[in-house]
This record gives sequence, C-alpha cells and structure tokens, in this order.
Amino acid sequence: MFHFKPFVMPAQYGIIGYPLSQSFSPAYFTRKFSDEGTDAEYTAFPLQDISDFPALLAQHSSLQGLNVTIPHKQAIIPFLDELSEEAAAIGAVNCIAVKNGCTKGYNTDAMGFEQSLKPLLDSRHTHALVLGTGGSSRAVTWVLEKLGISYKKVSRTATADAISYNDVTPEILQQHLLVINTTPLGMYPDTEHFPSLPYDALDSNHLLYDLIYNPERTSFLAIGRQYGAMTKNGLEMLQLQAEAGWKIWQENTLGTAPR
Repeated sequence: MFHFKPFVMPAQYGIIGYPLSQSFSPAYFTRKFSDEGTDAEYTAFPLQDISDFPALLAQHSSLQGLNVTIPHKQAIIPFLDELSEEAAAIGAVNCIAVKNGCTKGYNTDAMGFEQSLKPLLDSRHTHALVLGTGGSSRAVTWVLEKLGISYKKVSRTATADAISYNDVTPEILQQHLLVINTTPLGMYPDTEHFPSLPYDALDSNHLLYDLIYNPERTSFLAIGRQYGAMTKNGLEMLQLQAEAGWKIWQENTLGTAPR
C-alpha cells in the first residue's frame, strides 16, 4: 500500500513597492532561506497603487510576511489590521506580518538606522539635516529624537515643518554636522543625481549618511568625501532591518510576535 505525504505549500514572503527592479530583498532572502534550509519563497510584488494591496493578499493565501518600500511606507497603514507601538509612533511601516488573514505592521528601519549610525557619532553631532520627508525620514527623525539630536527637515518645497533646499545656506550646513539623505536621489540607475546643497561648506567635521545602498557610493557621498566628510551608505541599515524583519516573521509564525 502506498502512502503519500500531503503536499505542503512553502511559506511565502515578499516585498511591495514600486518600482522593484533594483530591490535588495529578493536576492537577500532567497539566499538566506537556502543557507538556513528554510522551505520558503520570496517574491517581488511591484505594486504601483496601494489600493491593490487587499487583492494581493487574497491572491496569495500562503503569505506570512512582507517588506514595504518606496512609495508605500505611509500609505500602507490604513490597509493594516494592527500596528506595533513603534510603527504607530513613527507613522511608517516597512515590515508586515501576516497570520490567519490578519496583518500587523512594524518598523524595523528605525532599529537598523540607529544601530548603524550610533558607532559613528561623537560630541560634535548635535544637529542634523534630514533630506526628504517620506516614510524613511520618519524613522530617521524618530531615532534622532530618541538620541537627543536636534534636526531640520529639508524638502523640495518649504512647509510648516521643513525648509527647502534653497533655504540651506552654507551657514546652516556648517551648523548641522550630520546630514542624512532619505530621498531616492542618486539611486541606481540615476546615479548622477544628488541633493542640491552648498557642498563647499562641508569639512572633516561632517558626517554624511545616505540610506541608498546601490550604488555603494552615491554622488552625495562622493562629493562629501571630496570635502573631507566621513560617509556611510545604507547597506548595513538594510541588512539590520531585514534580519529584524525575519525575526518578527519567525516569532509571528510561532505565535509569539513582539508588540
């Protein structure tokens, strides 16, 4: 008599955002699953309109977790059943756990940014410029507040809580020795682009941090180096937040997801 083992669908994970052609996550998690012998698949789901998110969940019933990237880190929130305390405080989500059809949003960007930034800080870094006002910038400013670092946000257009790039004078740049780019300016393949700043006001006291990881050295960081600034790209942050997300997914599967 033959005994057939029932077919069990592998756990499915993925990433939503648009576009996703250069996303780090599919290759990272596919390699991770292979190295760990985990029966799981990771898929890129290019989602141009966030209103298509419920249909995506309905079509992929084996989904257990998703990463969220540009431009949906804030827009995804109304579509989720629950938020972690940190994601609610930050107002942005980059990681979703799915269990029994229910979704919970987390923010692991903040942890990744904090852990990769702190070793570079010293007593000079009391004031920061945060370039960009999207979902990633929310995690960055949340961490800066936690660390007691004063900051100004910079946007293309001045708003009630952000100055414009035209407002960034050499004097302002000299007063803010930590400059963090949270925009996609300079991301592959548009590597020639960079934020418009008075770069000649930079010196060796400055620390430039770019959340972009592809290319390894953006034009923003390359110009900073020309003026003696210390620089850091977003690869370590990305790896740290990815590992934190994987831990959340595993704990969620075991029924012990963190708050």
